[in-house]
Amino acid sequence: MTKETYRCWAEIDRSALRHNARLVRERIGSAAQLLAVVKANAYGHGLAGVAEALAKDAQLFGVANLEEAIQLRAALLHPIIILGPSIPEERSTIAERGFIPTISTFEEAQEFSLAAKDAATSINFKIDTGMGRMGVPEGNARALFKKVSALPKIKIHSISTHLPASNEDAEYTRDELARFGKLVRQIRAEIPGDYKAHVLQSAGLLAFADPTFDIVRAGIVLYGISPLLEFQKILRPVMTWKTRIGLVRDMPKGSSISYGRTFITPSKMRIATLAAGYADGYPRHLSNRDAAALVRGQRCALLGRVTMDLMMIDVSKIDNVQVGDEVVLMGKQGEQEIPCAELAERAGTITWEITTRVGSRVRRVYV
Repeated sequence: MTKETYRCWAEIDRSALRHNARLVRERIGSAAQLLAVVKANAYGHGLAGVAEALAKDAQLFGVANLEEAIQLRAALLHPIIILGPSIPEERSTIAERGFIPTISTFEEAQEFSLAAKDAATSINFKIDTGMGRMGVPEGNARALFKKVSALPKIKIHSISTHLPASNEDAEYTRDELARFGKLVRQIRAEIPGDYKAHVLQSAGLLAFADPTFDIVRAGIVLYGISPLLEFQKILRPVMTWKTRIGLVRDMPKGSSISYGRTFITPSKMRIATLAAGYADGYPRHLSNRDAAALVRGQRCALLGRVTMDLMMIDVSKIDNVQVGDEVVLMGKQGEQEIPCAELAERAGTITWEITTRVGSRVRRVYV
């Protein structure tokens, strides 16, 4: 199949990916390592394709779990940090394959020590400084680090934490960074080593990039979507989400559109049915919320409820609309743009959810 025959696809701009990676490098300087976060199918952009595009820009890659790590290893040989917790049945494979697990308890570290065979298992020692999701409680971190670092067949690769409010609460974030920095200095004074420290993610590297520590975890910013709106203008969105018109019909006044009859045509309208729906990841919550799609560079209102495989738009003001015409659901067409942030706001969600929910039957096309 060629792109001309696709019903719904996402064009992934590799030059935009590299542009965003270079921008991250400019902000963090030359000393810090760049960890490209490609979990959740590279935030919906395609794991292998994104990893290959960023292979020269990133020194490490981050995934959520073992399955993603195995998929990524098939594409490149960079160090891979598993950012989420592992389940017991995965630990021997993680140790054997040389992935870097994230640990939050002494028991996890013990299991990786036992699972290691010829070489020691490198681990990411996570500290909880406010996220409440993973990590050793802040007050116990120094004591537990001593115990973990003394285990046989364990090598500390890095110490990390996570910022829970870097795009919402600057005062808390500055305090959290200071607390983490103090802890790292204390731990290094007590147990010297060549392990790295990392905390900054996308919002952190944009707004709090001093200090950077040793590794910076760049996630959604690489995909050209800023968690802080004031920085959006310097990024290049990577994904343009497209579909095609599957049907064009002239509907008389009083016609009901889609399930629940939530839209009734107020006059005669020309309506296009698009070959995409919520099974492709387009949010059903955009139904009846002033959402739009782009046809021939013009915004066309979404009508009624989004259905599983199809949805309807108003093309009454566009001349000579044809079945098969290209439609942009997210991205630019001509002078118009539907940014990811607009879809997220109208759907009552966040940009991360919009891209990661783009479905598996939506083909990724790298351009």
